[in-house]
Amino acid sequence: MSTTAAVSLRPEPRPEVMAIDAYVPGKSHVAGLAKAHKLSSNESPLGPSPKAVEAYLAAASNLALYPDGSSRALREAVGRRFGLDPARVLCGNGSDEILALLAQAFLRPGDEGLYSEHGFLEYPIAIRAAGATPVVAPETDRTASVDALLAKVGPRTKIVYLANPNNPTGTYLPYTEIQRLHAGLPADCLLVLDGAYAEYVTRNDYSAGIELAASCDNVVITRTFSKIHGLAGLRIGWGYGPAIVADAINRIRPPFNLSGPAIAAGVASLEDPGHIEQAAAYNARWLPWLAEALTALGVGVTPSAANFLLLEFGRNGLGSAAEADAFLSARGFILRAVSAYGLPQCLRMTVGGEAANRGVVEAVAEFARSGRG
Repeated sequence: MSTTAAVSLRPEPRPEVMAIDAYVPGKSHVAGLAKAHKLSSNESPLGPSPKAVEAYLAAASNLALYPDGSSRALREAVGRRFGLDPARVLCGNGSDEILALLAQAFLRPGDEGLYSEHGFLEYPIAIRAAGATPVVAPETDRTASVDALLAKVGPRTKIVYLANPNNPTGTYLPYTEIQRLHAGLPADCLLVLDGAYAEYVTRNDYSAGIELAASCDNVVITRTFSKIHGLAGLRIGWGYGPAIVADAINRIRPPFNLSGPAIAAGVASLEDPGHIEQAAAYNARWLPWLAEALTALGVGVTPSAANFLLLEFGRNGLGSAAEADAFLSARGFILRAVSAYGLPQCLRMTVGGEAANRGVVEAVAEFARSGRG
């Protein structure tokens, strides 16, 4: 007796792709409100450097031409700014693309990719899309634990993603812990240090890991222009690592993955460090102000080294995060629900403009008085 395999009547995606929970970005508007403060995506309230805007507009005269597929000008600008070899600089359509390309290049079916409990949702997406298995290490006080990560490392672990500071918690690991993590990994396991919020950190014991990426064969750092540079709409990211990683990524990345205007704006932004310093100083002023004001209202605030705060509701007599989200949205303050990160009673709030910052505190106080708090 012969058997016949079932024949599908349509193209079928790979099972591991259909196991992915699609990424859902933060809300950007509230129905019925013409004006709202968007504090859901960690965008810069200061916007981009005027020099970056000028460069972007000037590039409009070349829209009929393909951009430089190697993003040479941007790689060289990164090299000048950070003292790095431009040949080892990776450029991506946002750092998200680089994170995904690393998984595509270095993970095989049967491999494992590791990340921390409340890590960025792009990590399991990239791991599953590459056909590998995501593995999660528990955190301590909403902070990545080196011991927990190393306890999950096995012979199939080929990539470890770590956001430092982490999104959405805002917590970070000091450089000595990053060094300890790297020292405990096998030589064939790639450590990816996601520094999307690195420029905001003011702690003396912090490092984004450039030193490791410059000197080790299994470390890559990634950075973005979407946060402190204020260029989220252009989708520009960069990374740095060993030559073999740069070679692999350049073989599989899409051609012309950065537009000409994006390259021009990125170069100009890097050449305006004063704007970055201004944005960092602004954040250093308002981040602690918000943390203190919201804590005084009974909100649980996770200590943050980034440009956002993780706020916990459903405690100290306050209503739930869902109730707070609805209440604040109705008053024009859009925060980020983070249930998908395993934090159902939390909302993430970007440090916004002064009016938004003061307005959120007033609205939370009203929420507390409304009987829902």
